[in-house]
Amino acid sequence: MALHLWLTFSLAYLITSLTPGPNVLLTVRNALRYGPSGMGMTLLGNLSAQLLLISGVAMGVGALLISLPAAFLALKLVGAGYLIYLGLRQLLSRDKPKLPAGEITPVAPRAKWRIGVEAFLVSASNPKTLVFFCAFLPQFLEPGRPIFGQFAAMFISIAAIVGLVHSFYCFTAYRFGQRLKASRLAAWFKRATGALFIGLGVRLLSTKAV
Repeated sequence: MALHLWLTFSLAYLITSLTPGPNVLLTVRNALRYGPSGMGMTLLGNLSAQLLLISGVAMGVGALLISLPAAFLALKLVGAGYLIYLGLRQLLSRDKPKLPAGEITPVAPRAKWRIGVEAFLVSASNPKTLVFFCAFLPQFLEPGRPIFGQFAAMFISIAAIVGLVHSFYCFTAYRFGQRLKASRLAAWFKRATGALFIGLGVRLLSTKAV
């Protein structure tokens, strides 16, 4: 992948990544709740799903899936339903005993894997990501160069950009969260997060393949 093409790709993807979506929201929520380990497992699940989607695009599976209305509709319903489920769970869950400001909830080894699987499902079941990759990635392919090598370079770049952007959002939310935990706004923040997940799920239902 030529340097100028890689720089253009990286800048374009960085710009598109700055708008928060369900993946960013989930990463921030888990970072505030579980600390660095929660953030790391969320990123691992998210990037694993993106690797699967990019591999599908490279093999033509993504375009095939989008061309099948029934398959695309099923994926859209699964993704929207899961986001709405996360939102309802956030809204309806009982408040746990409050921790002193600055402390986080300890994470058991099994819970870490559940966090990763949850992040994987959120990312992999979102057809908007698939549509975006199918439209965006081929624009930066160079004829005459190995296809999978170029897709590998793009995924590595995507992983680095996602890590940086999500870390920025998590750091910002953490600094704000230190004041939030010690105030009555904590309950409001929890409800707002749940409502955002539900809103993202409802919005996903209007996604079209083309």
